[in-house]
Amino acid sequence: MAFEDRTLTCKECGAEFTFSASEQEFYAEKGFQNDPARCPSCRAARKQQRNNVRGEREMFDVVCAECGVATQVPFKPTNDRPVYCRDCYQKMQQN
Repeated sequence: MAFEDRTLTCKECGAEFTFSASEQEFYAEKGFQNDPARCPSCRAARKQQRNNVRGEREMFDVVCAECGVATQVPFKPTNDRPVYCRDCYQKMQQN
């Protein structure tokens, strides 16, 4: 299948952008069914926004069940399972 550059309109900002033949080939190889809906600038801004949200996770204070050190974890612990500090968790994963 021969691909040709196409001009698309960004649904976010309304700007026209080129969906290049090489990008179309990449999309086809990956099995993507839809054309990109956002221009590269809006895609980058959206990705950055998602990364910022992920970076601001709520942390919970806990005491490691193995060594007793105070630490923080990115999930709310429940009383039915032990919670470990990073070092103890990594040691357990190696065994």
